[in-house]
Amino acid sequence: MKSLIVSGLVSVLVALGLAGCAGNRLSDTDRLALYQAHAGAPVKQIRYMEPIGWDRIDDQHLVLQMRPQESWLLRLMAPCLNTGSGSPFLGLSSFNGMTLTRFDKVVVPGGHISCMIDEIRPLDVKALRAAETKLREKPHASGT
Repeated sequence: MKSLIVSGLVSVLVALGLAGCAGNRLSDTDRLALYQAHAGAPVKQIRYMEPIGWDRIDDQHLVLQMRPQESWLLRLMAPCLNTGSGSPFLGLSSFNGMTLTRFDKVVVPGGHISCMIDEIRPLDVKALRAAETKLREKPHASGT
């Protein structure tokens, strides 16, 4: 029985290791640096409409996609995007409903947590995608 448990554990660990290698996923720190390098100066507000998507960078940063070529890097006042609950949803609380500003809130459903937005920066989506593709391809090029 012990050997079956140990064998199963080893199989799981090997599978996790292989999954980590296969993805070529950038670390949170590298992703944040990449987004910050392609972000413009902070703005006071943006026109608020229903976002088409979002991406968590780390516990304090997220990218909010409003349109295919319009994305914003948001920094929150405190780390609160620990999505250990696995919730794919995120809420935004805007004071006036027409704009999103500093001091509006990001709400993580199920966690009963809300965090104030500290900074909003526009992203150069086209340049960001090109740089991200180049970074992901770099390890493959050196291996050939």
